[in-house]
Amino acid sequence: MLIIEWIAIGLLLLLATIVLLFARRAYYARAGGTIRCDLRVTTLLDGRGWSPGFARFVDDEMRWYRLFSFAIRPKRVLSRSGLTVQSRRLPGGQERLTMPTDWIILRCMGHQAPVEIAMALSTVTGFSSWIEAGPPDYQSPRLSVPDWPAA
Repeated sequence: MLIIEWIAIGLLLLLATIVLLFARRAYYARAGGTIRCDLRVTTLLDGRGWSPGFARFVDDEMRWYRLFSFAIRPKRVLSRSGLTVQSRRLPGGQERLTMPTDWIILRCMGHQAPVEIAMALSTVTGFSSWIEAGPPDYQSPRLSVPDWPAA
């Protein structure tokens, strides 16, 4: 009987963990301005190092959160000022196995180190608009690569 109780406690903790992850995601999504995107956290191996997550646009920042994390703070914050899209490409090699077919990978440059972000093609349009938009005194950086990769 003791084994069954421990199994039930373990399943209850697992269920509580899953509910907490979904509640965290719903909390951030309710505020609006969220998109689903993956961020490349390491570039040691070609095609690997992608972490699933979501991003929130708050004022002049894009705050990226890991999807499977309990952290309430973003893992990465990208500031709109000085952020440019250096290149666009389709997922290749092992990346095609982990990403949907309609996703585009953007290599962005900013004040920090270069960062690669993968998102849906429909989301890229909004992301590009967010980069170019800003307050009246804001100097918008131009997107350096005007053409899209062949789909």
